[in-house]
Amino acid sequence: DVRLVESGGGLVQPGGSLRLSCAASGFTFRSYDMGWVRQAPGNGPEWVSAIRSYQGGTYYADFAKGRFTISRDDTRNMLYLQMNSLKPEDTAVYFCALYWNVRYTEEGRYKYDFQGQGTQVTVSS
Repeated sequence: DVRLVESGGGLVQPGGSLRLSCAASGFTFRSYDMGWVRQAPGNGPEWVSAIRSYQGGTYYADFAKGRFTISRDDTRNMLYLQMNSLKPEDTAVYFCALYWNVRYTEEGRYKYDFQGQGTQVTVSS
């Protein structure tokens, strides 16, 4: 069974950094595009970033460009999101996402098929 387990969230002051991790199991991790999505209270899911399989490319929402970096370690089946210069509006639950049936595309950035349980990120002074 596909399993995605996020970790690394927490409380951080504005301007601070966090590194989120996602441990993947139950599938051939290196073969699939992966991503991060977030959801703030009262809002719907908001796509954050994606990374193609076999180190094929990285993609970011405008709000994440220059501040967030997505990466993957295919030897450890791990997905990461390094978040710098955090802002209060980055407060949300962050989910690891798996594009199982289709490859990631900008138009289909929400067409992921699996997500984890999420990790809470709170940016506050």
